[in-house]
Amino acid sequence: MPSYGTTADDAPEANSSTGGVREPLLAKPVSGAPDGTGVELDASGKLQGNGSLVSSIGNLANTIIGSGMLSFPLAMASAGIIPGIITCIFSGSVAFLGLYLLSRCATRTAHRHASFFAVAQLTYPSAAVFFDLAIAIKCFGVSISYLIIIKGLMPNVVASLYHVLTPPEQHPPAWTLDGRIWITLFMAILVPLCFLRKLDSLRHTSYVALFSVAYLVTVVIVCFVKPPQGIEEPGPIYLVHFTPGFVSTFPVQVFAFTCAQNLFPIFNELWTNNQKRLNVVIGASIGSAVVTYEVIAVLGYLTFGSKVGANIIAMYPSTSLFIAGGQLAITVLVLFSYPLQVHPCRNCLDKVVHHGFFSSAAPAAQQEERPGTPLSEIEDEFSPDTMSPLKHTLLTAGIVICGFAVAYFVDDLKLVLSFVGSTGSTTISFILPGLFYYKLFKGEPDEHRWLRPASLALAIYGILVMIFCLSFNIYSIVYPEGDAPAELVRRFVSLAATSS
Repeated sequence: MPSYGTTADDAPEANSSTGGVREPLLAKPVSGAPDGTGVELDASGKLQGNGSLVSSIGNLANTIIGSGMLSFPLAMASAGIIPGIITCIFSGSVAFLGLYLLSRCATRTAHRHASFFAVAQLTYPSAAVFFDLAIAIKCFGVSISYLIIIKGLMPNVVASLYHVLTPPEQHPPAWTLDGRIWITLFMAILVPLCFLRKLDSLRHTSYVALFSVAYLVTVVIVCFVKPPQGIEEPGPIYLVHFTPGFVSTFPVQVFAFTCAQNLFPIFNELWTNNQKRLNVVIGASIGSAVVTYEVIAVLGYLTFGSKVGANIIAMYPSTSLFIAGGQLAITVLVLFSYPLQVHPCRNCLDKVVHHGFFSSAAPAAQQEERPGTPLSEIEDEFSPDTMSPLKHTLLTAGIVICGFAVAYFVDDLKLVLSFVGSTGSTTISFILPGLFYYKLFKGEPDEHRWLRPASLALAIYGILVMIFCLSFNIYSIVYPEGDAPAELVRRFVSLAATSS
């Protein structure tokens, strides 16, 4: 049987100077010499990863945790505390299973060249380009939604800060209340980040975004322990209380853990990317998201009860700089999540654009790979590491410019994005991981035989969720926009589709 890339049993690289195992937590190890494209090689001439555990967890956690967490108290209000806690844990567990299955599939691809396209070439080669196209569209749509969110948030942030820091009679300048100006200014920060080749290069902005998450959690905790003056009196609070709204809020929790689009880059870049370390990355990222969502959901619901709204931070009166800073923290979180959508979008578009050449060359290259073979025999022409500077520049510029143009001129893409998210998020999070693993590990000895039935169940679950969400989207089209149930459905399905 042919040998593949790093597997769960692979021994980590050894430190020649100490004879021990080099497994950095914070530091970025450097091995070999760059070849002009950011690729680092080990002593045998094979691609080397330089991502640490902390940076990998930070990037994956930042991909997961998005503005959708602010709606978790409302999701809990639709079912009660106990069902809300259970559904959040269930959604996180299902997401963990999907990521774990993908990480196992990644070990069957060429050395540090894992991608949805590469795995699809081993399982469903004729559909590989369509999978990547769907992922690219999904990531592109989410990136646009982030810019639209920033455009809508910044005028409120400015107004809140002016309300707290200046006399009542003083009003902010008109230009500061124009969201288009703000997203134009923020592009000066985002564009350089989007042109970075490696996902690990975004670790510092992910740390800043996660600090914003910690700040938002702190606001929720403090306002629960010591409610600010002028806060609304809470409504009824239930341990178990299912309402019709539960049907429309459940997708928020399902899609709140979407991050599969960045798992393969993390696998490729992680130093010593064996299964044990991948499990740590996946478990820590999903676990931190579950804890964050549960804290915000429970305390937010206990603070406002059945009166809680779709944005918990917006419900607190902006009577202090501490609370007003929460609106700014949301902006920072969304801002630095934008490059994490551009990165996988670019990689997938690269495969789509060149799928004809890659389709014929990739299988041969993967069959030729053996432990110790020179890099030249296994190098993937369409890896993000080996993407030519011109192609990298054109694809990145196209994504950023088109996304900015749409966000600048359009204020509401909820309905379109709800369709994109309902199909794209379910595909990459549940359907593909299940189908890939089920076919790739068919007929092979495996110590976890229950995983194949579980992978098939995951794929079926994803199909059911997709049908469920698409039905709601169609419902929102059939009914007029003023209809309350349709508005509820439209709001939550679109939010769920772009929540992470």
